[in-house]
Amino acid sequence: MKNFRDYISVNKETLGGQPVFKGTRVPIGTLFNHLERGISLDEFLADFPTVSHDQATAVLDIAERY
Repeated sequence: MKNFRDYISVNKETLGGQPVFKGTRVPIGTLFNHLERGISLDEFLADFPTVSHDQATAVLDIAERY
């Protein structure tokens, strides 16, 4: 089972405490916003190269559980 702390970081010094992909400044919400607008995961990853495929799919898996 994937632990969200391995993929998501929350720090008030980074984007005011928004959850971001660990090791980046890319908000988690950006992934969901892209997907809701019909933008594919591959396009999201091309737009945000600091986010790995593993990170993105792990966050989607975690979100599905909750």
